[in-house]
Amino acid sequence: MDEAGLILVPSPREVRRGEGTWSPPVGLADAVRRACLGPIAADGSLATPNPHIGISIDPGAAGGRPGGFRLVIGPGSGSVSVAAPDSAGVRHALVVLSQVLCRFPARVPAVVIVDWPAFATRGVMLDVSRNKIPTLPSLKETVDALAMLRFNHLQLYTEHTFAYAGHDEAWAGCDPITPAEARELDAYCRDRGIDLAPNQNCFGHLSSWLRLPAYAHLAETHGAWKFLEWDRHGPFSLCPVDPASEAFVGDLLNQLVPCFQSGLVNIGCDETFDVGFGRSAAEVSARGRPAVYFEFVGKVAAIVRSLGRRPMLWADIALEHPESLGIFPPGAIGLAWGYEPDAPFATWCERLRERGIEAWVCPGTSSWRSITGRTTERNANLAAAALQGLAGGATGYLVTDWGDIGHHQQWPIALAGIARAAQAAWNPDALAAFDARAVSLHVFGDRAWESGQSSIGPWLDELGDVDLPLRRAQSLRNASAMFCDLIRASGVRAIDATADRWREVGDRIEALAARRPRAEDVGRRVADELGHTLEVARLAVRHAVAVRAPGGPIAADAAEIASEVHRLLREHRRLWLGRNREGELAASCAHYERVIARLAAAGDSARVTPGGRA
Repeated sequence: MDEAGLILVPSPREVRRGEGTWSPPVGLADAVRRACLGPIAADGSLATPNPHIGISIDPGAAGGRPGGFRLVIGPGSGSVSVAAPDSAGVRHALVVLSQVLCRFPARVPAVVIVDWPAFATRGVMLDVSRNKIPTLPSLKETVDALAMLRFNHLQLYTEHTFAYAGHDEAWAGCDPITPAEARELDAYCRDRGIDLAPNQNCFGHLSSWLRLPAYAHLAETHGAWKFLEWDRHGPFSLCPVDPASEAFVGDLLNQLVPCFQSGLVNIGCDETFDVGFGRSAAEVSARGRPAVYFEFVGKVAAIVRSLGRRPMLWADIALEHPESLGIFPPGAIGLAWGYEPDAPFATWCERLRERGIEAWVCPGTSSWRSITGRTTERNANLAAAALQGLAGGATGYLVTDWGDIGHHQQWPIALAGIARAAQAAWNPDALAAFDARAVSLHVFGDRAWESGQSSIGPWLDELGDVDLPLRRAQSLRNASAMFCDLIRASGVRAIDATADRWREVGDRIEALAARRPRAEDVGRRVADELGHTLEVARLAVRHAVAVRAPGGPIAADAAEIASEVHRLLREHRRLWLGRNREGELAASCAHYERVIARLAAAGDSARVTPGGRA
């Protein structure tokens, strides 16, 4: 039997079929899953030993590679044996055993699996600062899913959504993560072999703070500045030459970091493009932006080191100015991030390595700003990060799931990308042969493919490319055509595509809707989330066709589409509260409300135009 017959995620490197099969005893599958999600001692022993599983710590197992293992499933009445060089390898072997037992619940083929991870650190970063903050039970459910995908690292991207004492005004109304919740989640992660690292952006992306009167004095500027080629206005970054900025960050980190046992702290510090447009202008003019930037970043890194931890930071500013890598904070990890297939991870890793800086590669799930995901771009981006990162000496792989512009993507869209990233981080050489049915079975519990029916893993991959021709025609980056056309800011031009091209997208959506995964296969909640995703995609197409009618939409069309947005908005709220805190739900809904306002304006215009069109 070849590996494809096992259908595992991540798929292993070495599989050898033995002779015969083995009938697992009743209750073994449940016991193994509990062991996967519980503490494992350094000597490999389980909290509840199982007589059917022999475990040994063997320094030579899997070539002695950390996290590796040798799993033997014997024939007949034989037991299972696990050999690994460390307890992490034992856990990984048990996860594989759990998936094998799920795949073959009655008769398990005799098999030997030898496997090990490509990256020592395989992590996920979830954005909890753009409106959507999962409830603690939802976060724990996610941690379980990550453990069963053999991830060993997690971060929750934070700007203003941690309940810092003395800063109530900053997090009021967003239902933040409390210190007690952070400690509870940290312990939960540790029992599952996952390192939960604190994450707080300490320089840029702090508008939520700096717009408040109590913190306005810390801002670099409240005026105009450039975010790359785009004009921006208002506060964004801390002023790096103001001592009060360092004191502010010190207060936050001294509260946040002790809630976690991890030895790492992500201090952010990305995209600080407003530096030099405000109060630091004179210093930037005299010394250069990189020098001013790294002077402040160095102070933040020193705070982290004073707390006995190691800093990491987004490396975009440093990589834009490679001459400045010599003043990168000593001992800090450089996080090289990029979310498109052409992200030059190899170049970035080489530049960091040349300066003795440990590098992690950070691709994305491509779920945000998309509605349905962006499968082709996602897959190529995840693969590039893994293959180029390994070639460039990167030690970590951190897949990011952001929530830009309302965090509208449903969780299954993100989770499918995370599962694909698990394969990339563990064994990227097998990506070309990746079997999305493994996502169906082991991530969503969907066995429909066994009876020839459509299952969620391959279906989601198809869904993520329904508007791929338009994305390619527009050379879109970091967004789908449907999202850009429907959820766009005032004054932003619509996608340059005819109504007929949009109707083609609609035809692809309807073909997928006809074979959408069933609730009896994926569960009611996931089925509802998929249904809502389809309805929003349909809305985007209907809206796109209407606004491209000669002269614009007729009043009746605009009113009917607005009514549909109202209905979807109610469902958006219901599904949101199924996994997340209410917090900033209103801010997410505001993006749909702007669509309604735009349609109302179009309808009003049509009513006063001869012939009923604007």
